[in-house]
Amino acid sequence: MKPVSPTFDPTSEDLQLSATVGFDEETARAELYGLLALIYSAAPATDFIASLCVAVTDAPAQGGHLEAPWRSLVAAAREMSDTAIQREYDALFGGIGKPEVYLFASHYLSGFLNEKPLAQLRTDLAVLGLGRDEDSADTEDHIAYLCEVMRYLIAGDDVGVANLTAQQVFFTKHLQPWVDKLCDALAAHPKAQFYAAAAELTRAFVQVEAQGFDMLM
Repeated sequence: MKPVSPTFDPTSEDLQLSATVGFDEETARAELYGLLALIYSAAPATDFIASLCVAVTDAPAQGGHLEAPWRSLVAAAREMSDTAIQREYDALFGGIGKPEVYLFASHYLSGFLNEKPLAQLRTDLAVLGLGRDEDSADTEDHIAYLCEVMRYLIAGDDVGVANLTAQQVFFTKHLQPWVDKLCDALAAHPKAQFYAAAAELTRAFVQVEAQGFDMLM
């Protein structure tokens, strides 16, 4: 994908729950998409895990939809060693051949990789002026890539592309139809601890986003 602005900076301030439900809703949404992109893009770096471990878990208003899954993710980061989290990523998504859990939309939408959903996604990305980073080995339907696109559509400077209508269309077409299936696979996997917690945060956030977009219709 072409450069996305602003760049997500995984500091403790970005990772506070207040940032996901606070006064600046659009910034909060963009930051949470950026957080999910980091979680799913590669085995989490040590400094990123450290930021999670010191993150604030109390929401400004108690009982928010994201509060419980956010607490669970932070708790998992605190309970597990950096190495254990990194090994979990590799065990679930890495290795040679078929991974334990797929992170690609085409797998969940068609049963195969590199199928029609990916072709349609590439067409829609071209309309937005976006394309895959040539250095990336992953196709554009990777969950981390899709989260980065949503972050761009929220926080990007080009209002002709980065606007609420584009967000709604992209989300309902390329994320909402399959993310629950990914979350189900992670929640049920015996090797998933940190990523089971990440899946529940992902699921809760997608539900919040879906409800918000439904209100616009």
